[in-house]
Amino acid sequence: MASPAPFSRYEFMIAWRYLRARRSEGGVSVMTWISLIGITLGVMALIATLAVRTGFRAEFVDTILGANAHSTVYYAPTSFYNELTEENYVTPGRIEDYDALAAKMAALPGVTRATPVVRGQVMASQNDANNVAEVYGLSLDALKAIPRIADPETGMGNINDFDKGIAIGSGLARELGVGVGDRVRLISPDGAQTAVGTTPRVESYEIAYVFTAGRYDIDRTRIYMPMAEAQNYFNREGIADEIEVFVDDPERVDDWTQPLLEAAGERAQIWTWRDASGSFLKALDVEDDVMFIILSILVLIASMNITSGLIMLVKNKGRDIGILRTMGLTEGAVLRIFFLCGAFTGVIGTIAGVILGVLFALNVDHIMSFVNWFSGGGAWDPAVRGIYELPAKLRLVDIGKAVGLSLFLSFVVTIFPARRAARMNPVEALRYE
Repeated sequence: MASPAPFSRYEFMIAWRYLRARRSEGGVSVMTWISLIGITLGVMALIATLAVRTGFRAEFVDTILGANAHSTVYYAPTSFYNELTEENYVTPGRIEDYDALAAKMAALPGVTRATPVVRGQVMASQNDANNVAEVYGLSLDALKAIPRIADPETGMGNINDFDKGIAIGSGLARELGVGVGDRVRLISPDGAQTAVGTTPRVESYEIAYVFTAGRYDIDRTRIYMPMAEAQNYFNREGIADEIEVFVDDPERVDDWTQPLLEAAGERAQIWTWRDASGSFLKALDVEDDVMFIILSILVLIASMNITSGLIMLVKNKGRDIGILRTMGLTEGAVLRIFFLCGAFTGVIGTIAGVILGVLFALNVDHIMSFVNWFSGGGAWDPAVRGIYELPAKLRLVDIGKAVGLSLFLSFVVTIFPARRAARMNPVEALRYE
């Protein structure tokens, strides 16, 4: 008569019966329940953390790419020696043929658009409120092509009126106490040249549009101004400070560095969005790895409780093991039965953890709202984190990593007590029965 195949139906039946038995019958112990709850909470925490970290990174990158250039091309400053004054002078890099250069860069494969920009820093003032702001001078078409800035759902006013005034961030508008139709004074230290030196330039502009880019630092400091007006205001007549370049795959922005440098010619330099935020993104990656390791240790600790529970189960079921061995069960069959007891605990805990983790990730906004309400506000400070809300993004690969880790640890820690049950001598188990 052929032996039953491994993991036969009767092995599952016996293992499941042991798990369902009452404690008075030598069934599931308190340690098994602790391990089940621990695995559930560990997997839930792992999935929720991975979802929040993935969502935070995706939202952070989206706000960068949605309101900033993928690459910025500019010229390095030049220096010359004045023999009359015997002094060295440095002139900032300026782009004179900016339209032709932008068209040349836009013609490169993979480049979606290239925009000449004039940049400068000013003091924005209204009544008694003041704030430092950075001005970007560009065309209306270029402004409307920036996704986060031209979003009609978050913007206030008519973006088509941009040529009649300026566009400012919602954070800056809030701090100055202004809105669409109000006027704001811009003060620049680089004003008109006079016989006594450079005098500050003060101009008043009407606010035509208020945008919300989703980044606290951008909304609080950025102003957009029509290109011609910015050239006049910053004494940049006929020149631009840089060319903002947008590509079809921002994640591979470095692939366009060399072609852009060749198109721009000598003294050209490139500053990509990865250069600006690369250190922060690397810090996020390191934090993700550290958090995964820490939460993996928590899952391991919960899985180790399976060992304690199984050892107690094996001790309570010593008589049953002896009877099963005398009935013809092999050591392998006994090993598999108690292995299934521990595996059931790991599988059930993992499934429950996945369900709770997914529910947490899908309802993170409501949970954070409750935390804010319970703590009296301030649980999420956009001034520190840069974005206004805690996002979460579920990925199958993250769920798969959590499930794989939990099941692997649960199965591994089950082997030792299962082998102990299989090697039990049936004669010793039944001696005092």
